[in-house]
Amino acid sequence: MKRVAIVGASGYTGGELLRILSVHPSVEVKVVTSREYAGKPVYYAHPHLRGIYKATLKFKRLNKPEELPDVVENVDLVFLALPHKVSLHYVPKALEVGLKVIDLSADYRLKRVEDYKRWYGYEHPYPDLLEKSVYGLPEIYGDKIKNARLVANPGCNAASSILATLPPAIAGIIDLDHIVVDVKVGSSEAGAKPYRGGHHPEREGAARPYDASGHRHVAELEQSLREFTGKEVKVAFTPHAVSMIRGSLASAYSWLIKDVTPLDVQRAYAKLYAGKPFVRIVRGPPMPYPDVKNVYGSNYAEVGFALDERVRRLAMFAAIDNLMKGAAGTAIQNMNLMLGLDEDEGLRYLVPVRP
Repeated sequence: MKRVAIVGASGYTGGELLRILSVHPSVEVKVVTSREYAGKPVYYAHPHLRGIYKATLKFKRLNKPEELPDVVENVDLVFLALPHKVSLHYVPKALEVGLKVIDLSADYRLKRVEDYKRWYGYEHPYPDLLEKSVYGLPEIYGDKIKNARLVANPGCNAASSILATLPPAIAGIIDLDHIVVDVKVGSSEAGAKPYRGGHHPEREGAARPYDASGHRHVAELEQSLREFTGKEVKVAFTPHAVSMIRGSLASAYSWLIKDVTPLDVQRAYAKLYAGKPFVRIVRGPPMPYPDVKNVYGSNYAEVGFALDERVRRLAMFAAIDNLMKGAAGTAIQNMNLMLGLDEDEGLRYLVPVRP
């Protein structure tokens, strides 16, 4: 039985990690931390887990990175479910004491130091660890993740956008100089702490763009496109806050640079995602395009496309649950790969969402 710790376990992502791991057959949660709920059982932060975990599993307090070896001990892997810039100094300390690390913040996702200055406004203090970090989208980087000690989990909007656009980009079908991505995302993306604009009452019934002049998740998308095509790519990217709690739907658009049929495009998706247990290519009836409702609560991603031959445009789509494939579900998938377990272990389930 493998043992794991979750640092910052009281938020939405921490709750999802705990929910999934409660039924994982090969992994036990040994340590959970939270400053706000220190000393209290898990269900104080996550009432839906009452009776699922023993009352003896209580949140520990972890105030600073130097305390990590004493608080998080006798585990094989640690999840860092901490805010951006907070994970930054916990990662090297965890690696120093021999732990495998999955960081769910953005602190180790980007490879180029200058990108952190551009998108996050700070000089990254550990460029050597950026080189060693593996971007944690297992459908794309699974082989590297297996041997990694540090995995940087993707942002949810980045994950859906990459899954949608990468197959046609690799196949050389689309114009890489003209890619537009529109993402609709649920209110849980904003986290458990309410703030104006992110608080669900402000998003319920709404449909509005935000960060329209440059959302930081686009840096992750551009990084993957650059790596797999060998070309510097700049993407026009706009997320939208919409009236749902969970889900991220990426709708991407580009223009064709060669004559292709729908079957050619479908083959591009099938080639990249062949054998990937959590990607479903959606074509034809009863629902011809991806829908977040079909992946709600699961680690699945639906991908699809529409070929508009009249204007020689390709529309590319991906639907995920932002808390699952966009966060905790992918983190568990990464954990499985890092610990030598079956990739889909503990994730083989669907949540009923239809009458």
